Amino acid sequence: MTDQKNEAKYMPLIDHIKELRNRTLLTFAIFIISCFICLIYVQDISLFIERPALNIKFLQLTPGEYLFVSIKIAIYLAAVVSSPFGLYQVIQFISPGLTEEENKYIIPTAIGSLILFFIGTIFSYEILIPITLNFFIKYGSDIVEPIWSFNEYFNFISLTLFTTGICFQIPIIQIILGLNKILAWESMLKNWKYIAFTSTIVSAVITPSTDPITQLFLTGTILFLYLSGIFILKNIEKPKG
Repeated sequence: MTDQKNEAKYMPLIDHIKELRNRTLLTFAIFIISCFICLIYVQDISLFIERPALNIKFLQLTPGEYLFVSIKIAIYLAAVVSSPFGLYQVIQFISPGLTEEENKYIIPTAIGSLILFFIGTIFSYEILIPITLNFFIKYGSDIVEPIWSFNEYFNFISLTLFTTGICFQIPIIQIILGLNKILAWESMLKNWKYIAFTSTIVSAVITPSTDPITQLFLTGTILFLYLSGIFILKNIEKPKG
């Protein structure tokens, strides 16, 4: 295994380029296959996307709107589905050029980042989006009837899922900052009050709801992720002490 890594590390530049090309083409092929499968089941996927919006009627406001949204859904979902394979190809390509210590942390960090992103999207779909949509539906419902464009609705759903998944990368960012000696875990712990205040503001913006319990729940989630990052970083650095 070590000999194979050394060979990959010192292979000629042209071989590195060929390897990068092959891995890129393989990842792209997986993406295309995933996209094709998503297009086949796009109707079921669309119904799944509509599920959080209870009792809402969706309209096709322009000719071909649903067709273009279907293609967009397939592309976005295929990118998500093929991302683990793409991440694996990236790790395999850069791994020979990293030190043994760097390789020790890059795989768990990459896998952890991917898992946290998917947990964030599930959290957003099951909790955050229904709360937000419920507020939008009820607000002004006695004045205007909520009839939405499916294209705009999908834009809202995809943006919310993505941003929440990014928010769940907080522990990963902390680990990267700590391992690169940019910010120590002691400093992170010292500033937890500022994070709690910031997370409260973020929760109020993300969930336009008058329910304080929901906002406190979201604030607690962000703070929990932050403290979890500190705990993990502290235990990673402990053996070096």
